[in-house]
Amino acid sequence: MAEPHDEMTPFEAVTFFFHEAADAADVDDATREILSGTYREVRVQVPLRRDNGEKHVFYGYRVQHNGARGPYKGGVRYDLSADLDETRALASLMTWKTALVDLPFGGAKGGVQVDPRSLSSPELERLTRRYMSQVSYIVGAHRDIMAPDMGTNAQTMAWMMDAWGQKAGHDPAIVTGKPIALGGSVGREAATGRGAIMVLDEAVRDAGRERGDLTIAVQGFGNVGSWAARIAVEDGYRVVAVSDIGGGIYVGSGLDLEAVDRHVEEAGTVAGCPGTEPLDSGELLSLDVDVLIPAALGGVITKSNVDDIRADVIVEAANHPVTPAADHVLRDRGVEVIPDVLANAGGVTVSYFEWTQNIQQFHWDADRVNAELRKRLRRGYRTLLDFADSAGCDLRRAAFGVAVDRVAEAARLRGYL
Repeated sequence: MAEPHDEMTPFEAVTFFFHEAADAADVDDATREILSGTYREVRVQVPLRRDNGEKHVFYGYRVQHNGARGPYKGGVRYDLSADLDETRALASLMTWKTALVDLPFGGAKGGVQVDPRSLSSPELERLTRRYMSQVSYIVGAHRDIMAPDMGTNAQTMAWMMDAWGQKAGHDPAIVTGKPIALGGSVGREAATGRGAIMVLDEAVRDAGRERGDLTIAVQGFGNVGSWAARIAVEDGYRVVAVSDIGGGIYVGSGLDLEAVDRHVEEAGTVAGCPGTEPLDSGELLSLDVDVLIPAALGGVITKSNVDDIRADVIVEAANHPVTPAADHVLRDRGVEVIPDVLANAGGVTVSYFEWTQNIQQFHWDADRVNAELRKRLRRGYRTLLDFADSAGCDLRRAAFGVAVDRVAEAARLRGYL
């Protein structure tokens, strides 16, 4: 296999990790081609009439990577970076993520190349309904289930569910991450950030370390990063730095996250929060902390900045935040990287719980949701450790090894291979 480099596209980077696992498992060429490729890719025009009467055409995608283990599952991202290659990469990660935590789903992802902050709420609603209409013939509660992602939220899912319902009849299981009042699950909003800290707890316990002794920096203070930071503090960790698109902040003794939340409500960014030292994102990544949690965009830790990383544990709350080239450097240095396919699997796991509740028409309480989430993630982590010990590899190679084995077995049993 060729050496990894930072010029890889997102899909090439994700597929590189797949091929490493396939090499280790001696996967045959035909199986490798099927599992590394995508089953279906749809590109659609999403025309929008703006509030001022002007017309604009955006482009959207839905990529279905693999459905051997069940219906496709994956979020919808509204971001200028959500092109076809990025959507392929995220769909592939969903295949391995759902397999690793043993959910009865395949992997998919959707996206519209748009800056959602540039649109009014009525414009976002019209865009969402048109996108759902354009891809509706390939989705369904037992075919492909959507969810929120970057730039989308519970309200977006409500519009999608309603757009689907007007065409095919009411079916809340068509999307997850919905408002509670429309069949959403308690705990879904916090699930990805909560899951990242649950997995960190397992690693800390195994290492014989104490939470109160550990410092954490979180890059990204959106839905995932903000919840990860809050829950980390609740669990006794010391969060000393956070950042978002506006900048970063640092307090060596630990941030007052309630004060940070109040400042974000007023200013729209963590930057400038009173009583904190300013940081930029690059400075945050290189802080001398015990745990670094990248929770924003992909590809933020690269060959060019990996030597600046001082944390000895990285929890990938974002999707593919570490490039393959940087990953090899971190592995050689002995930095423990808890890979994205486990670290941010809390969101899709609680999405599975929501989908199950919708089908059963029965609601779980928060205690049950969080207890089941911890059980699933703990089992996934233990499976990783067992594989890593037996194969003599790091956690990322173990994660892809477990997932590839499970998807390949399902594909063979169904007659795909």
